[in-house]
Amino acid sequence: MTKFVFTISHPAELNPKTAGQLVKEALGCTGRVTIRKGEKSGDAKLIFHVLSLSIKPGEEVELSVEGEKEEEEIRQLQEFVNEYLR
Repeated sequence: MTKFVFTISHPAELNPKTAGQLVKEALGCTGRVTIRKGEKSGDAKLIFHVLSLSIKPGEEVELSVEGEKEEEEIRQLQEFVNEYLR
Protein backbone atom coordinates (compact mmCIF):
# COMPACT_ATOMS: atom_id res chain seq x y z
CA MET A 1 0.00 0.00 0.00
CA THR A 2 1.22 3.47 -0.92
CA LYS A 3 -0.18 6.60 0.67
CA PHE A 4 0.27 10.32 1.01
CA VAL A 5 -1.07 12.91 3.39
CA PHE A 6 -2.04 16.45 2.44
CA THR A 7 -3.83 19.43 3.90
CA ILE A 8 -6.80 20.90 2.07
CA SER A 9 -6.06 24.53 1.27
CA HIS A 10 -8.79 24.96 -1.32
CA PRO A 11 -10.89 27.92 -0.12
CA ALA A 12 -14.08 25.89 0.16
CA GLU A 13 -14.82 22.54 1.71
CA LEU A 14 -14.64 19.48 -0.49
CA ASN A 15 -17.94 20.21 -2.22
CA PRO A 16 -19.87 17.76 -4.45
CA LYS A 17 -18.27 19.05 -7.66
CA THR A 18 -14.69 18.74 -6.41
CA ALA A 19 -15.47 15.47 -4.63
CA GLY A 20 -16.89 14.16 -7.91
CA GLN A 21 -13.67 15.07 -9.69
CA LEU A 22 -11.67 13.25 -7.02
CA VAL A 23 -13.90 10.18 -7.37
CA LYS A 24 -13.44 10.29 -11.15
CA GLU A 25 -9.66 10.29 -10.68
CA ALA A 26 -9.92 7.41 -8.20
CA LEU A 27 -12.10 5.42 -10.59
CA GLY A 28 -9.24 5.57 -13.08
CA CYS A 29 -7.12 3.55 -10.67
CA THR A 30 -7.07 -0.24 -10.88
CA GLY A 31 -6.20 -0.63 -7.21
CA ARG A 32 -8.23 -0.01 -4.08
CA VAL A 33 -8.25 3.70 -3.21
CA THR A 34 -9.02 4.77 0.35
CA ILE A 35 -9.55 8.28 1.70
CA ARG A 36 -9.14 8.97 5.42
CA LYS A 37 -9.76 11.97 7.66
CA GLY A 38 -8.96 11.33 11.29
CA GLU A 39 -10.53 8.06 12.38
CA LYS A 40 -13.02 7.98 9.49
CA SER A 41 -12.22 6.41 6.14
CA GLY A 42 -14.00 5.32 3.01
CA ASP A 43 -13.71 4.14 -0.55
CA ALA A 44 -12.49 7.10 -2.63
CA LYS A 45 -14.29 5.63 -5.65
CA LEU A 46 -17.69 6.25 -4.01
CA ILE A 47 -18.98 9.83 -3.86
CA PHE A 48 -21.03 9.18 -0.71
CA HIS A 49 -17.96 7.95 1.15
CA VAL A 50 -15.93 11.00 0.15
CA LEU A 51 -18.69 13.47 1.02
CA SER A 52 -19.45 11.74 4.33
CA LEU A 53 -15.99 12.78 5.60
CA SER A 54 -17.06 16.48 5.50
CA ILE A 55 -13.55 17.62 4.58
CA LYS A 56 -12.95 21.32 5.21
CA PRO A 57 -10.02 23.68 4.50
CA GLY A 58 -7.08 23.19 6.84
CA GLU A 59 -7.89 19.56 7.54
CA GLU A 60 -5.42 16.76 6.96
CA VAL A 61 -6.46 14.00 4.58
CA GLU A 62 -4.78 10.74 3.60
CA LEU A 63 -5.19 8.96 0.28
CA SER A 64 -3.87 5.44 -0.15
CA VAL A 65 -3.73 3.03 -3.06
CA GLU A 66 -3.33 -0.70 -2.80
CA GLY A 67 -2.73 -2.75 -5.94
CA GLU A 68 -0.32 -3.68 -8.69
CA LYS A 69 0.16 -0.13 -10.02
CA GLU A 70 -0.05 1.67 -6.68
CA GLU A 71 3.10 3.77 -7.16
CA GLU A 72 1.94 5.11 -10.52
CA GLU A 73 -1.64 5.62 -9.39
CA ILE A 74 -0.73 7.46 -6.18
CA ARG A 75 1.35 9.89 -8.29
CA GLN A 76 -1.69 10.56 -10.49
CA LEU A 77 -3.81 11.27 -7.43
CA GLN A 78 -1.10 13.55 -6.02
CA GLU A 79 -1.09 15.54 -9.26
CA PHE A 80 -4.88 15.95 -9.02
CA VAL A 81 -4.66 17.06 -5.38
CA ASN A 82 -1.88 19.53 -6.10
CA GLU A 83 -3.87 21.08 -8.95
CA TYR A 84 -7.36 21.18 -7.43
CA LEU A 85 -7.18 20.91 -3.65
CA ARG A 86 -4.04 22.78 -2.60
